[in-house]
Amino acid sequence: MLSCFDFLRELTVLSVTVRMVLACLCGGLIGVEREYKRRPAGFRTHILICLGAAMTTLTSQYLCTAHYYTDAARLGAQVIAGVGFIGAGTIIVTRRQRVKGLTTAAGLWAAAIVGLSIGAGFCEGGLLATGLILLAELLFSRLEYYILQNAPEVNLYLEYADRDCLDRVLQLFQDRAVKVLDMEVTRSDGSEHHNACVIFNLRLNKHCSAEGLLSALYQVQGVVTAEEL
Repeated sequence: MLSCFDFLRELTVLSVTVRMVLACLCGGLIGVEREYKRRPAGFRTHILICLGAAMTTLTSQYLCTAHYYTDAARLGAQVIAGVGFIGAGTIIVTRRQRVKGLTTAAGLWAAAIVGLSIGAGFCEGGLLATGLILLAELLFSRLEYYILQNAPEVNLYLEYADRDCLDRVLQLFQDRAVKVLDMEVTRSDGSEHHNACVIFNLRLNKHCSAEGLLSALYQVQGVVTAEEL
């Protein structure tokens, strides 16, 4: 452990103040990245969760110092389990069956752990974890997008006007050497406001990209909408 943080491991007014400020800074740093990307839980939410977790650990330490008969880890364990309730509120499933908000929920949970570690005086671990979380969200996200763009398999959602359109779409896949691994068709109910739709699981070849395939699909007569899931 670093000797410069030794004074923070004592339960004094100065150490409590510094721990709380560090929790706000670490939570804010994680939240800024989410706020920049307009995610449901942003700057203030991450600060509050990280600060609340830090206060939970500080309260546990105080109870032990005051010689109360309690388990110092009990309150922290409740934070780890309970923050999942908040994280679940950031996860949504779109009508295209696409899941969004998982990274934000994981960031909230990680921010709570950072707060617990800083509140316990383990500032080295909290600061290092904050840096690694930011690295994952800023740098590794680019790597993730690159992998997704070059993934051989893709899921497409397609709405079409008539059965002949579906035949033309399948012919397009055949012409471009795109293999259909699976398809789930939902028929139209006969209403003017509900088109038939299909979800394709496709395997692309190295000469065909998902963006290029989507552009080609919009050129097919009868295609109402097409998007990647």
